Amino acid sequence: MLCVSSLNQYYAGSHTLRDVSLRVPRGSVTGLMGRNGVGKTTLLNSVLGLAPSVDGSIEFDGQGIGALSTEDRASLGIALVPQGRMIFPRLTVEENLRVALAARRDKIREIPGLVFDLFPVLQDMRRRPGGDLSGGQQQQLAIGRALVQEPQLLLLDEPCEGIQPSIVQDIARNIRYLNQDLGITIVVVEQHLNFVRTVADHFYVMQRGSICAEGPIDALDDQVVDAYLKV
Repeated sequence: MLCVSSLNQYYAGSHTLRDVSLRVPRGSVTGLMGRNGVGKTTLLNSVLGLAPSVDGSIEFDGQGIGALSTEDRASLGIALVPQGRMIFPRLTVEENLRVALAARRDKIREIPGLVFDLFPVLQDMRRRPGGDLSGGQQQQLAIGRALVQEPQLLLLDEPCEGIQPSIVQDIARNIRYLNQDLGITIVVVEQHLNFVRTVADHFYVMQRGSICAEGPIDALDDQVVDAYLKV
């Protein structure tokens, strides 16, 4: 599904990604972990074309996408839920969703029912400004906005950040549903170990812009945590 090979990226004179390689098989949930500032968000942004890479390659479904625009990559079925949610606070919930709908290149102009099935609160609050929602509700809106695109690959950047435990559980349950029942491939950047262990079947750990550990989720043991994840 997604193959990143020897990816390098620079920002403001810093070498932010260093020969990063990873594979995300179709139908999997992959956890991407690491301390703050090690390049996780930069890697997700590079996959979607929001952060230019200097060299290396990115393939999606066997097609090289490194030269494609962000819009072209999204049209192939890649969607990002950014860190910090990045909703439009003055637009209503429905308008936030319709912004994503307008970006679709097909002629579908109705919000997929899946969005409201997964997040009923968005249906209840569809005419409320996004800025009136709680942090957890805004996160649900951000995920719903990505799902409007009906992606094949969903990139989630810190979905649990600043979210109350009950909504974290809802997000975990919905990730499992999207993956296991709908077959959506998912990459999740997350600091919460238990969340990653709950939803992922494979993990990568980054340190100083490089991949330093990876394996099946059962291999995310105390030795890996102590070496690379403890603050």
